Amino acid sequence: MSESSTIRVAAAQFHIGHDLDENLQTCLRMIRKAAECKPDLIVLPEFCNHLSWYEDQAHCDKVSIGLDSPWLQSIADCVKEVGAHVVINCTILREDGACTGTSLLYSPEGELLADNDKQIYIGHENDFLRPAQTEGPIVETPLGKLGLYACMDGVINEPPRSLSLRGAQIICNSVNSFAPDEGSLHMPVRAAENKVFMVAANKVGPLIPEFLMDPVSEATGISKPFLCGAGDSQIVAPDGTVLAIAGNEEEIIFADINPADALNKVAADGTDIFASRRPDLYQPIGEDPATQPELAYNGAESATAAMIQLANTGAEAIAEAVEQATAAIAQGAEIVVLPELFFVADSSAPDLAEEVAQSQAVVEQFTAIAADAVIVCSIIIEEGGQHFHATVAINKQGIIATQKQLHPSARLSWSALGDEVVSVDVAFGRLGLATGADTIYPEMFRLIAMQSVEVVAVPFSVQEKWELVTGLVERAAENRLNMIAVTQPSELGCSFANKLHKDFTVLTPWEEREFDGNLTYPLITQAGQGAGITLAPLTPLNAQDKVVSRGTDLIRNRPWRLAQAITAV
Repeated sequence: MSESSTIRVAAAQFHIGHDLDENLQTCLRMIRKAAECKPDLIVLPEFCNHLSWYEDQAHCDKVSIGLDSPWLQSIADCVKEVGAHVVINCTILREDGACTGTSLLYSPEGELLADNDKQIYIGHENDFLRPAQTEGPIVETPLGKLGLYACMDGVINEPPRSLSLRGAQIICNSVNSFAPDEGSLHMPVRAAENKVFMVAANKVGPLIPEFLMDPVSEATGISKPFLCGAGDSQIVAPDGTVLAIAGNEEEIIFADINPADALNKVAADGTDIFASRRPDLYQPIGEDPATQPELAYNGAESATAAMIQLANTGAEAIAEAVEQATAAIAQGAEIVVLPELFFVADSSAPDLAEEVAQSQAVVEQFTAIAADAVIVCSIIIEEGGQHFHATVAINKQGIIATQKQLHPSARLSWSALGDEVVSVDVAFGRLGLATGADTIYPEMFRLIAMQSVEVVAVPFSVQEKWELVTGLVERAAENRLNMIAVTQPSELGCSFANKLHKDFTVLTPWEEREFDGNLTYPLITQAGQGAGITLAPLTPLNAQDKVVSRGTDLIRNRPWRLAQAITAV
């Protein structure tokens, strides 16, 4: 494939019922309909052979299909007819008797090129379907390198991350979801955080047998609209731009892309986001949770955060920051967070000796005003002749935690690197810290969450729009973290903080809100474009609930066995 090669990719969004023959005809019709736009690649939704709803294992076995079944042969014949690569997801009855949720890639000649089993199932899917035993394949095609995943595998970062690290340029996501945050958050972020193209196809219409809609709605308290596919199928570019998006009806979307664009992993600040990773630090992600300490939480039911954006830069910003922090604490803030290196005029080329002295002055002044609050900012420290960019938590005793920058950054190339993730217990719970250079790495926040952190403070400097639109929001969502992310406002966005919903786990009683389909998207408080204080509520206690549905814990059920691409040193 030449660097100038442009291809057309499409996603087909439609409804699937409980009749295998009808579903086959729907799939054939939608493949042919998608072919009208002359695509090179078509992606279909998850569970195309039958609804993900089974009476028992025997029923699941009966409605699942073999790789050499007439059902899939008809799909292969249709693929050959239209002459495009096609991804379809079905439940497959394997030769050993197990059933798997599996994405299948067919060539334009109708040949099955690859199949990839789902790694993380949600709720009752765990009762019937076997998770993947091996990493998903990377398939070299004339279009570029393709990777396949499905639905819940993209609600967490590890499966798409692993595919991208292993060379995928286009990741194909087959979805079966009622959740609006699937389309607003989990789909687009996977493209941007990995700088790959993402093509996702979701369903519309009932996700359970239509004759069960009324009794299931009545029994669960879930209104019928949220028993239906949410749609929002989309195609996303490596910079996070949504190139095409569907509504909530049957629809075909398409876009023209250059897969070679996904070979460039250099961020706007010049940092290679893959070459700068720290697999030596990521080892716990690939370890059996059963061998790791149980997560232990002591978070308060509520807390108040203050985000401070400043009018001044350089040394003048210190006096302003002290004044604003003092005012925020007087207004009830228990944690105050400032932007990255707010007092450094040029953070890319600072006068290190001078800024170390300024950093010490900042710490002393914040210590003097902290009272019963915690103030979080980033500073420059010197140790053993090396200079470190570090995020620090300060209370009335001084610095209580120091998180050194962990990943190399082109714009902060002067900083030496730390070698551990740091958290600390404070009055409202366990506090995690991140430096601005580390915010683009999903592994960083997974490690933070694995330390039972309830609130994470992030002084940073936004470099790309996706970091605020989906990136940091996703870190809070996929790990169930309260976050305070503070940057100086720019055309790319401004600071935000989030609290977590109390009601989270599907098919359990919800107490504070009616079921609205939104599972992980947190409640956001957005700062304005100007300087000043923005107070935001936090819910540290709610971080302890990581169970999105029975058998699906965001942390302890992560696919640790298949994390080799993430942890390989």
